[in-house]
Amino acid sequence: MKLSSDRILTTHVGSLPRPAELLKLLRREDRGEAIDEPALHECTTAAVLGAVRDQVAAGVDVVCDGEMSKISYHVYARHRLAGLAATDGTGVPDRPYPRDFHDFPEIMETLGKAGPELMKATVCEGPVSYADFAPLERDIANLKAATDAEKPTDVFMNSVSPGCLSTYVPNRHYPDRDAYREALIEALRPEYNAIHEAGFVLQVDCPDLAGARHTDYQAMDEKEFLADAEKSIEALNAATSDIPPEAMRMHICWLNYAGPHTHDIPIKKLLGLLAKARPQGILFEGANPRHAHEWEDIRDVGVPDDKVLVPGVIDSTSNFVEHPQLIAQRITQYANIVGRERVLAGSDCGFGTYAGRKGVFPSVVRAKFRALAQGAHMATDRLWG
Repeated sequence: MKLSSDRILTTHVGSLPRPAELLKLLRREDRGEAIDEPALHECTTAAVLGAVRDQVAAGVDVVCDGEMSKISYHVYARHRLAGLAATDGTGVPDRPYPRDFHDFPEIMETLGKAGPELMKATVCEGPVSYADFAPLERDIANLKAATDAEKPTDVFMNSVSPGCLSTYVPNRHYPDRDAYREALIEALRPEYNAIHEAGFVLQVDCPDLAGARHTDYQAMDEKEFLADAEKSIEALNAATSDIPPEAMRMHICWLNYAGPHTHDIPIKKLLGLLAKARPQGILFEGANPRHAHEWEDIRDVGVPDDKVLVPGVIDSTSNFVEHPQLIAQRITQYANIVGRERVLAGSDCGFGTYAGRKGVFPSVVRAKFRALAQGAHMATDRLWG
């Protein structure tokens, strides 16, 4: 990860809204329908170039491909790993509603369809291994071409974590989830290493480490959940053992939906586990109304000296465009905890978690990025004088 000794750098979590024409092709691909593959690849290449150009133009320093080639942050693995297959239905099979939905049942009418239903259900039905490198190679080539043209400060690429995949792509093959998650270590290692060898920062997406507490694993008690989360961190560490910590960052979240979130596990209960993870950078929610206060908890618990904080200072579920002054205030709060050189300004989560979900409009995303850059500039003035 490139850090700065003279200004606050800006970044975001990864996914961005896909262009309409690309979205049509991705949905057909996800459903297993016949598509014009050269047209899909051409459309993806153009979308990546556009996404990188828009990020740089808005003032984002550390950019990515917007996950343009992916229908979602985890189901994309079905096109790369043997052992994963589409099944009947959509979304995550047998997944319960988030616990907060049960407290406010009237919201199910609008939030009950928050994006997973847009994609085919995927399960593990056989031994997992990395089987098809072509999609990854195209992603790397597209991002290299786009960033060579636009020359951002730094570049990252997203990849799913073993814990995330074993949570959101249910196991129907291995004797238990532990065995499935263990198998994913070696199955995902080639993707992680390829991203690193391409010269990109590896971002490993781990929404399960926080979000699964009030959704998939709400039946567990807190001790059981934290023990399981530690196993996922151990799997992540094993799968990334070939990559230096400073070449990686990890993203956690409480799931990217505009709901009550009244059962979210507090970040202060996760900080001890996150400190054990190998990636240097930690991306987390810091802007939305349920988690914006937690900078105080992070201050009180403390952060290891080898970690870099990438708090969300813009919300990824609201079409409000944050005022740059508010963004600067948020950045400064974290800089006062760990030092100005160990903070990057980010977003709470992705803006295109599920391709085609109507959340934050593309023009608003760009406006939020401009505000992010302006707020980072204001924070730089405050912190460096």
